[in-house]
Amino acid sequence: MAEVKLAAQVRTEFGKGAARRTRRANLVPAVVYGHGAEPVHVTLPGHELMMALKTANVLIGLEIDGKDALVIPKAVQRNPLKGDIEHVDLLTVKRGEKVNVEVAVHVEGDLAPGGNLLEYVQNTLLVEAEATHIPESVTVSVAGLDAGASVLAKDIPLPKGSVLAGDEDAVVLQVVAAQAEEPTAGDEAEGAEA
Repeated sequence: MAEVKLAAQVRTEFGKGAARRTRRANLVPAVVYGHGAEPVHVTLPGHELMMALKTANVLIGLEIDGKDALVIPKAVQRNPLKGDIEHVDLLTVKRGEKVNVEVAVHVEGDLAPGGNLLEYVQNTLLVEAEATHIPESVTVSVAGLDAGASVLAKDIPLPKGSVLAGDEDAVVLQVVAAQAEEPTAGDEAEGAEA
């Protein structure tokens, strides 16, 4: 996974008013924490941060007052109406360090014929991976699965260097039979008149 470089500025103002002024200047307030160090309050360029966060579990190289820090996003707060990023929590990581992250689950293949439906019980899978080699997603084949079949977390192949960090017996996907609606009394009467 490529590393995205962003320049951060240390924040000296706090509170709602300061955060609004920061966002009006197309900057995003953020907090960098981890490894037992004091949290550092920073502002990040809004557009560049939005583009970086389009990649799940992106690795960000921050430059804060001449010092470099390697971080991953831990929590992103968005405006519920506009979708703009309002605040970001960033976790400091080191090269070679293992981190627990959630990665998206993608499926490939076709279910068995007969009107089966695939139900996602979990859209993500908790994995432990090296901070510089976090997988963007995991892919599982559902080819030929029939109603009643399920895919457990332990059944999903993980990329090299990643291990399952969550419950290995958790159901991630399940196949259910399509439910047909039973005709109501009114529908039967209409069919008889035709």
